[in-house]
Amino acid sequence: MLIGQSEVRGTEGVIRALNPATLKEIEPDFGAGSAADVHRACVLAEEAFDSYRESSLTTRARFLRTIGQGILDLGDTLVERTCAETGLLRSRVEGERNRTVGQLELFASVVSDGRWIGATLDSPQPDRKPQPRPDLRSRKIALGPIAVFGASNFPLAFSVAGGDTASALAAGCPVVVKAHSSHLGTSELVGRVIQHSVAACGLHPGVFSLLLGIGNTIGELLVKHPAIRGVGFTGSRNGGTSLMRIAAERPVPIPVYAEMSSINPILLFPQALKKNAHVIAKGFVDSITLGVGQFCTNPGVVVGLMGEGLEEFKRAAASEIATRIPATMLSPAIQSAYRQGIERLKSCRSVATLAEVSFSEKECLGAPALFTVTAKQFLANASLADEVFGPSSMMVECEGRDEMREVVERLPGQLTASLFVEGSDAEIARSLLPMLERKVGRIVCNGYPTGVEVSYAMVHGGPFPATSDSRTTSVGASAIERFLRPVCYQNTPVALLPSALQDSNPLNLPRLCDGKLKQP
Repeated sequence: MLIGQSEVRGTEGVIRALNPATLKEIEPDFGAGSAADVHRACVLAEEAFDSYRESSLTTRARFLRTIGQGILDLGDTLVERTCAETGLLRSRVEGERNRTVGQLELFASVVSDGRWIGATLDSPQPDRKPQPRPDLRSRKIALGPIAVFGASNFPLAFSVAGGDTASALAAGCPVVVKAHSSHLGTSELVGRVIQHSVAACGLHPGVFSLLLGIGNTIGELLVKHPAIRGVGFTGSRNGGTSLMRIAAERPVPIPVYAEMSSINPILLFPQALKKNAHVIAKGFVDSITLGVGQFCTNPGVVVGLMGEGLEEFKRAAASEIATRIPATMLSPAIQSAYRQGIERLKSCRSVATLAEVSFSEKECLGAPALFTVTAKQFLANASLADEVFGPSSMMVECEGRDEMREVVERLPGQLTASLFVEGSDAEIARSLLPMLERKVGRIVCNGYPTGVEVSYAMVHGGPFPATSDSRTTSVGASAIERFLRPVCYQNTPVALLPSALQDSNPLNLPRLCDGKLKQP
């Protein structure tokens, strides 16, 4: 483990990573941490907070870029270890590494720009009647030390230096990461890069720590610790809701930003199917099998209107699935849960198997499967809307527009919804749009939800159970907002004002002055 600038061997048991492709453990072993290790990391983070949150924008941006360059400098050492711990192809790992570095660069740019500070000045009005208006100024400051949990399905982009860490560091929050137990070597390699970057940029050692643990104990202790002021989590609904409960029961509750469960519906409309059924079907199967279906944006349900277009889509999708071969999943636990999810659907009388590829249960493999059910049957069984994490999906066949509307209305909160529309389909789609806006964080037209662009406009969030807070995103520039809070300064002497709010604007920030935006 890495606690500040120290290397610590845990004493609460031994953990080894597992290669899911070979089902063999990977050396070296790692020591699991204790309550004392959690306390030490959290106290260090608390000690680092005030100095780090007021570090210059230039320093913070350089820090993020230094981390990104350090990750690139690891070269094959990182790629090969990540491939071994996940079974992912080299091309996927290299792409995810580049995405991770790109996120760090994005937040370096966000920090440098300074708009996130939200500097706002309202001039005093001493002569206003019946009461004068005081001098009011506000800015956003960092929330405090943040606990980040590494995700199982993204060993780099949603892990030690992933989006939660990058956005929290950008906001001025020290970070304590709980590494995922499947990615021990990957986590240490990236953690050392951040640790070295902290020192290279002259920051307080407590800005970053990396903890390891067996089971849930370390994570629970981390969320309970009074120094922690927020949580970033990507994982299962059970895991996310458990952390939410722990955070809410603290003497001082804290926010948990958890990305959890989503089946990301695809809505198919008649004209689009009439024109492109085969093309849409191939893209759909590509999407559900990408990364062996282990993406939070995997399209787990397809909703369409009964008719020849939908029948053609079903035939094309089934034919396409038959050409796919099973592939290694991230861990035996994920593979077991996927297998159980498939068996649950197959045991349901109302569900028909449209296409399925057989595979050996002795290996850590996931094979694509496609099921079909009528809208009436889908609406009668709420469990059919539960996520099955892997390369499967379910067709929901609607007799008419009203049934399609009812299916959409009954869906729980989602990260995405995708619409395939052509020409006259726009009328039906338009009637569903207000409902979809209430249900999802991102609406995709004539495309697939897998693949989340790291940008300023991206929203990777949605109503519960997709996330714990529909007002935020875990990907994109707006992710920094999760780890900030506003502070107002009334009639504050210049000597006490933060630089962002001084009349001279020494940071050259864009600011809202008396309701008008002023550029530096």
